[in-house]
Amino acid sequence: MKPLKVIDLPPVWLLVFLALAWAQPTRWPLGLSFGPVWADLLGGLLVGGGVLLAVLAWVEMQRHQTTIHPHQDSARLVQSGIYSRSRNPIYLADVMILAGFILYWDAVLALPLVPVFLWILERRFVIPEENRLRKTFRVDFARYCEKVRRWV
Repeated sequence: MKPLKVIDLPPVWLLVFLALAWAQPTRWPLGLSFGPVWADLLGGLLVGGGVLLAVLAWVEMQRHQTTIHPHQDSARLVQSGIYSRSRNPIYLADVMILAGFILYWDAVLALPLVPVFLWILERRFVIPEENRLRKTFRVDFARYCEKVRRWV
């Protein structure tokens, strides 16, 4: 595997974006705030929901004995469990975790990181993965795309 592919992984991108989000209120608070308790509650729910979603997706991939690694070819097209609701639950979980921490850390100016992170995930991982799945599973993947949305 190429050296850049080893670090070009969604969790690494998530950590970079989390560091940027954390830095905003820590280094440049500028007196901005989401408000008292509701942001902490919603942030906690998003982070907890994201972790739960990622675990459910990981368990389903393990159950079907296929890879979770975004740069490897899948042995099977997983359509059950959480994958019957979203074609990309792990990436959705990553976005939820980032948004949750932004709320929890009161990082108002970091909010634009969420759509930027989503765009990076889609361009670097989702589209290439879907192209590989389309080549490998052809008709089954086409039917799956008709039934299940990319995100939610």
